[in-house]
Amino acid sequence: MGELQRRLAEFAAARDWGPFHTPKNLAAALSVEAAELLEIFQWLTPEQSAAVMSDPDGAHRVTDEVADVLAYLLQFCTVLGIDPLAALDAKIDRNETRFPTPGTVSDPR
Repeated sequence: MGELQRRLAEFAAARDWGPFHTPKNLAAALSVEAAELLEIFQWLTPEQSAAVMSDPDGAHRVTDEVADVLAYLLQFCTVLGIDPLAALDAKIDRNETRFPTPGTVSDPR
């Protein structure tokens, strides 16, 4: 993950994009790319959406949009000093407490 973040930072720096990579701009770009991913599935039935990766063109489009979303998320994390894997691990821990499996008692922390 760190290597990808370094490559993205070098890519942006080589193009002098640093002044534009503010948290606000990166969050907006992330939202736009996520919307472009959603657009692929917008009018598909559940069955069509489940089969989208079986079509080479659909698979290519989805894969590219996933890459764009991840790239902007990683750049956002770099700018704000967030370790994305640590953030995800902590969120899973909180969700395990908030949403216990059926039949278990939640820890009231």
